[in-house]
Order: sequence, then structure tokens, then C-alpha cells
Amino acid sequence: MEETSPMFSDTAPRPRHRPRSHAGAPAGAAALLAVTARHAAADLTAARFAVTALLAATSLALAAPVSTPLAAQDITIVDYEPRNTLVVPENPLTRARFPFVDIHGHQRGRGMSAADVDRLVTEMDELNMAVMVNLSGGSGFSLAEGLENMTARHPSRFVFFANTNFFGVGEPGWGEEAAAQLEEDVRNGASGLKIFKGLGMADRDTDGNRIPVDDPRLAPLWDKAGELGIPVLIHSADPAEFWQPHDRFNERWLELRLRPRRIRPPDQFPPFEQIIGEQHNLFRNHPNTNFIAAHLGWLGHDLERLGDLLDEIPNMHVGLGAVVYELGRQPRFARQWLIEYGDRVLMGKDSYNQEEFHTYFRVFETEDDYFDYYRRYHAFWQMYGLGLPDDVLRKIYYENALKIVPGIDRSLFPG
Repeated sequence: MEETSPMFSDTAPRPRHRPRSHAGAPAGAAALLAVTARHAAADLTAARFAVTALLAATSLALAAPVSTPLAAQDITIVDYEPRNTLVVPENPLTRARFPFVDIHGHQRGRGMSAADVDRLVTEMDELNMAVMVNLSGGSGFSLAEGLENMTARHPSRFVFFANTNFFGVGEPGWGEEAAAQLEEDVRNGASGLKIFKGLGMADRDTDGNRIPVDDPRLAPLWDKAGELGIPVLIHSADPAEFWQPHDRFNERWLELRLRPRRIRPPDQFPPFEQIIGEQHNLFRNHPNTNFIAAHLGWLGHDLERLGDLLDEIPNMHVGLGAVVYELGRQPRFARQWLIEYGDRVLMGKDSYNQEEFHTYFRVFETEDDYFDYYRRYHAFWQMYGLGLPDDVLRKIYYENALKIVPGIDRSLFPG
């Protein structure tokens, strides 16, 4: 049976011939009346169909559950951890190509057992770390005891930097006494001086005033380091974003959300630029002392500016502790920059974690694309390999440290 459209579902038979004209009416008028009648019937049928469809759709809508987001979508950026779907060649590394000096380590030398030290040295061997510089060396008796505790069974594997307490700055002769203590610490085995970030931010003098990094009252200490031929590794300020508004434009919003104590309110801390400006003045004021600015001097995001400073201040060096994420996101320019300034950069990791060194090796030694950084809250972006030449790797891994840090056993390194 031939199907008809629902619009024309009326059952009246359709005429097969031209209708005859009625008496007294023209044939055209009769035809017009017939067509009009058919259209009216069709329109009525269509209306009935539309109403029926609308009622059916309404019933379905009322019966269906209200659409809500999936539970897995109800998250914030704090929980968001997308998995990388990019398929590219991968060359993860667990061992450095050359033996290296970790210029930025932290160990509790006095509190480590023999088993703790043995285990640490085993992990260092796996990484190809020849020497670790312990920046938490302390001073006086604690330094001597810690150094003995860590090197008795493993001579040449650890180098200690002494520390200075700035309590008492403002008292007559403080600078000379601090310099004398540093000289004693060097006699007891210290190979450098580490300054923590309290100087310039939190440390106060006897009058309760903030001690600037370039405070002239500290000059005897820096001059003594230069006289003794030891470097000063100094951490000043923190990432500049810690001073910026903690809003959606802050690149380190996630870190500050997870670590709110790192926010630097302007009513509690001097500006970032003021603190690092004081650090640079310190370097300029003591040209006979070698300084190592920790964490790329917090200028890894602006390597051109950092390069200008290195050009201007020949006794300034920089360490890589906890900032490889800055280099890994700008592989082309960072590679060019490290080739140019490779003789001023020293390998370092900061807080010890064996697996985290693997990211450093991969950034420096491979040309891999788009791989994870080891701490999501430091950098939510991905890393890229720089593929550094071997001569640059040697400088960063050990040659620069051998030039400025006394007491490192040269026999542990090639050539």
C-alpha cells in the first residue's frame, strides 16, 4: 500500500477528474472552493500532529532526570592533574653523564647515623654525584662534629659550608667577631659560608631594625671570606611572585594556595626588588670575594637581565637549586644562555631527594619534549630538554665548583 504523508492522512477519496461546474457558478470558482476545503482539512490534521508531538516530548522531559555535572568534573585547579597524552620519544635519565658537585645540599650532619650516611653515599654513587656540599654546616663545635660524622667513613664525599647567626648586629665589634668565628670554622674544615634568606627579610639588629643584605656593619665577614679564599653562597628574597597579588594572574597561585605562609605581604616584608638590589650591591662592594647567588638569584624567568648582571659583576656566580623549572620551559634561549654563561653556573638541587635529580639530568642532557617537572606546585607547566654540549655540562657539573670551592678532591673528576 502506498504510504501518505501524515499531513495528508485524511481518508476522503481524492477526485480523479476535473470537477464539473455547478449550475449558476463559474467552473473556476468551484475549483477554488474545492482546493480551499482540502487545505483546511490538511491544516487541521497538521495541527493535531504537532500538539501530539509536543505532549509526547513534554512527558519525556518530565520523566528524565535533571542533567548535572559528573562528580569527576566537580574539582578545582588544586585537584586538577591532567595526564599527558603526547606520544614522543622519551629518554629519562637516572645518572648524570659526568660526575658532579651538588653545590646546594642540606643534611643534618651531627644527627646522621653511620647507616644514614652509608645509604646517602650509595644513592650519590647511583646519581654519579661525586661531592655534596652541605650548606647546613653550622658553626663552631657543631660544624666540626657534623663534618667528622659524615666524612669519617667517606672522606672527600662531603664538603661543609659554615653558617653565621646575625643576632647581635649593632653591638660594637660584631663584624670582627663574626669574621674571627668564620676563620676558626675554616680551620675546622669549612670550605665556604652559607647565608640564609633571613638576612634582608627577617633578621633584626639590636635596635629592632631590619638588617639590609648590604649593611656595612657586616663588611668584615665578607672581606674575611675573600681573604680566606672561600665562596659565600647566599639566598636573598624568594620568587618575585610571592610579593605579587595572590590572584588569578599570579603564575605561582597554586603554590601560594598550598603554601600560604610563602605570601609576602607588603606590610611585613620589603619589596622584592629592594632585597635583590641589596644583594647585588653586596657583590659590587666586595669584588675580592666570590659570591654564589642561590636559585639563579630568582632571575631564571629573566635570563637576559641575569646575564647583564653577570657581565657587570665578575665575582658573581649562580646556583641552580630548585629552579630548573625556569630553564626547562625556555629550552632554546636557556640553552643559548648556558652556553654563553656556563662558566658562572653551578649544579645544585636544594633539599635532597634522589629521584628529583633525574629531572635535572633530563633537562640538561636530552632534547626530550614536554615531560613532567617533579613538583607540580612549583611549576604547573612541562619541561623540555636543552641538549647541552659536553663542555658546558662539565663546567656546570664540576669544573666551576673546582675553581671556587677549596677542599674538593679533584681526583674524583675527569682530567
